[in-house]
Amino acid sequence: MSVVRTKVGAKGRMVIPASYREALGVKPGDDVLLCLEDGEVRIFPVDAAVKHAQRLFRKHVPPGRNLVDELIEDRKAEAARE
Repeated sequence: MSVVRTKVGAKGRMVIPASYREALGVKPGDDVLLCLEDGEVRIFPVDAAVKHAQRLFRKHVPPGRNLVDELIEDRKAEAARE
């Protein structure tokens, strides 16, 4: 684990060092998620967090089952009933 010291500015902002941004694939204007856990802040690029969530859920979905297609069909059936 690499550690870099930085300061929190007057408006609560701090700089993420370039090497960290490059390692995370984060560019100016990108959205990130902050997670506060046990007094520590972790920064996640949004796309990495989505991929992580997809991996977690995929374990619980049987092979060959497509939840997106099922949701679309459910919505179509619901709209037809209205």
